[in-house]
Parts: sequence; C-alpha cells; structure tokens
Amino acid sequence: MQLVVARVGRAHGIKGEVTVEVRTDEPELRLAPGAVLTTDPASAGPLTIATGRVHSGRLLLRFEGVTERNGAEALRNTLLIADVDPEELPEEEDEYYDHQLMDLDVVTVDGTEVGRITEISHLPSQDLFIVERPDGTEVLIPFVSEIVTEIDLEEQRAVIDPPPGLIDDRAEIVSSRDEQDGDDA
Repeated sequence: MQLVVARVGRAHGIKGEVTVEVRTDEPELRLAPGAVLTTDPASAGPLTIATGRVHSGRLLLRFEGVTERNGAEALRNTLLIADVDPEELPEEEDEYYDHQLMDLDVVTVDGTEVGRITEISHLPSQDLFIVERPDGTEVLIPFVSEIVTEIDLEEQRAVIDPPPGLIDDRAEIVSSRDEQDGDDA
C-alpha cells in the first residue's frame, strides 16, 4: 500500500536541497537517508533520499542525482510516496494511518448514524474527517479527542460526541439582546 509522506517545497540553496511539507507522523522512519520513494507525478521519481536535516524548523532533503538548484526546483510540489505493508500499524496506541480511517462509519455516542469518512484533511492546526452523510452532503469533523471519543477498527466505526451545531443546525445562540427584546414587550 502507498502512503503520501511529504510534499516537496521550494529549493533551498544551490546544492540541490529542498524543503518538504511532512505528511507523516514518522518522518525519521519514512524520510531517512536511503529511503526510496515513488512520486506523483510518477515522471519525477523514484527518488532516493541522500541526506536530510532540520534547518530553522523545516526539514530539508537532498535526493541522489539532484545536485543543483534547478533540479531541486523542478521537483517543487511533487508528492513523495512510501510503500507500506498494509498490516503495519503506527507505533503509538492512539495513532492511525489514513487508510485505516477511510470508509469508517461515523456515529454519535447515542448511536445516531452521521455518515462515512471519505477523506482526511491534514491542516496545520489539526486533522479533519470529511464525512459524507447518507443524503450526500458533507460534514467536517475535527479529529480531536474531545469530539472523536473512540476509533473501533474491528467494528469499522468512529464514535463522536459533537458539540451543538457541528453536525446539525440546532445550535442554540443566546444573545443578551434577545432577552432585552422580551422585556420590552
């Protein structure tokens, strides 16, 4: 199975290094020197990581055969893809690979069906489940422990405890102006 582990950013310096946007919780494993990664677009790869280092909080990689800035710049926006054994699990207990979460049924703590996870969006602040409802509409569910209370891979479901208004339109909006309007009548 293939997992996107990074996206190549801009060239750094003149010796072929590139910045990368890391998309894995295990960069030390997936983006280590010697790792061979397929690419999207496929014509850019496969790429073998020659060196990696952190500079000013960003991961910089250099690939074998890419020794100058123009070659590095040509890789910009290329997705780096690692081949992973489908049975392999993340090291931490509460971590999941995207493929494990895709197509899980989403239900509330009281058992109400919400929909099915069709996509996972990795944002800088948090991850989001994109859930398709039975009527075809989508709802975004933040993948945080306060909302996603349980992931049950055996039952193929994610249990959520959503705050009012997250999955329905029944959020109560209380305004002091509404209370004052009632007093004037």
